[in-house]
Amino acid sequence: MFDLMNRRKAIIRGAMAIAGLAVAGGGYEGYRILKTPDLDYLNGQRAALAALGETIIPATADSPGATDAGVADFIIRMVRDCTIRREQNRFLEGLRSLQSHCQSRYGKPYERCAEREQEEALGRAEASGRMMGGVAGKVQTRLMGRSFFTILKAYTVEGYCTAQPGATKGLAYLYIPGSYKGCIPLQPGQRSWATE
Repeated sequence: MFDLMNRRKAIIRGAMAIAGLAVAGGGYEGYRILKTPDLDYLNGQRAALAALGETIIPATADSPGATDAGVADFIIRMVRDCTIRREQNRFLEGLRSLQSHCQSRYGKPYERCAEREQEEALGRAEASGRMMGGVAGKVQTRLMGRSFFTILKAYTVEGYCTAQPGATKGLAYLYIPGSYKGCIPLQPGQRSWATE
């Protein structure tokens, strides 16, 4: 009987210790994503954001890239003014981590890396920010916010498609659209559509 009581106490104490560690870890994680973001750091990363945007939407012979569309300024404005605090912190943390990785691996910041190095670093950032699947992923996104790469990609595409160079030269621009046709097949080589 005595051994059974000690075993119960040991199990209860062990479970409480694990719960205490989880609460402490969650408290630190909560502090990390809810602290006041260092938006001055973001303003100093304009060149890196331009290079990141160009990696996602590069210029081609017949269409401008993200840099031509001024995506870096758009990303800074959106993160600073239109993003919730926990996602601001996740974005800044991801940007710092990406720059740190490039500095330690290649000895230079992201914007000065070669194209192959930039693609590797951005692929690493995408993989590290991947959320769990299913309901757990939805809960994780709700609590933690979107990852650095998800925010970067969304704002890059949005900034490109709403900027004049992207909308008029990267997309098929129709100044005065005709009647609405919900589903039409695209011709080979036809671009996606943009309107005001």
